[in-house]
Amino acid sequence: MDRNQYISIAQRLIDAEVGKREVTRITTEHPDLTVDDAYRIQEELVGIKLGQGYRIIGTKMGLTSPAKMKQMRVEEPIYGYIFDYMVVDGNVLKLSELIHPKVEAEIAFILGEDLEGPGVTIEQVLAAAEYVVPALEMIDSRYENFQFTLPDVIADNTSASRVFIGSAMRKPADLELDLVGVTLAVNGELKDLGSGAAVLGHPAQSVAMLAGMLSRKGLKLKAGQVILTGGMTEALMLSPGDTVTVKWDGLGTMEFRVEE
Repeated sequence: MDRNQYISIAQRLIDAEVGKREVTRITTEHPDLTVDDAYRIQEELVGIKLGQGYRIIGTKMGLTSPAKMKQMRVEEPIYGYIFDYMVVDGNVLKLSELIHPKVEAEIAFILGEDLEGPGVTIEQVLAAAEYVVPALEMIDSRYENFQFTLPDVIADNTSASRVFIGSAMRKPADLELDLVGVTLAVNGELKDLGSGAAVLGHPAQSVAMLAGMLSRKGLKLKAGQVILTGGMTEALMLSPGDTVTVKWDGLGTMEFRVEE
């Protein structure tokens, strides 16, 4: 594939997001699409959004549970970017702005200093992090029926869509992050639960791996960035009228309503 093809596919995915409509996955037309191709498409997608005036506020990791990695037959997670327009202000998620969103509970890191790989350790991540905060990520694949292969989802900016960032800011040293538990309830009914250990054994390991992956492209994690480390729970489909309540040990509670 050449750059014009990368740009064309990236624009198609952006148009699907803006138009709130599903599209056929890329690998239907390009069955030989590689992970490297997919990240090239993602880079063009990010470039187009930056050119439109949007700002990157951080990064996100996906496929951070051993089960998901095994299912997708990968040995490392995948990453994408969070833009300013994705952050929800308030406690209402509007389905009219999205296609078929799912919610998952996460722990996010806010860096106080830069982190550059390779070889970053959990201890270095914890030392570089200014705070950890609770976060709820809405993933919203642009593909039909939320079905995709690994290259498809990478190209689609790992289904990045919306995020609620909590106000409870804690120093990483104040919590045993791998032991932090979380419960996710919808309309008062418990739907799932998890812990920090579900994210590569420790959420800081997710940040360390991300620093290493970015270093291959000469990039680093920068102070002030927000990093979503990956789902502590399964991603749960949302419906109009839902009230979602998520409680973390040591990081408080977040709640939002789903409206059309």
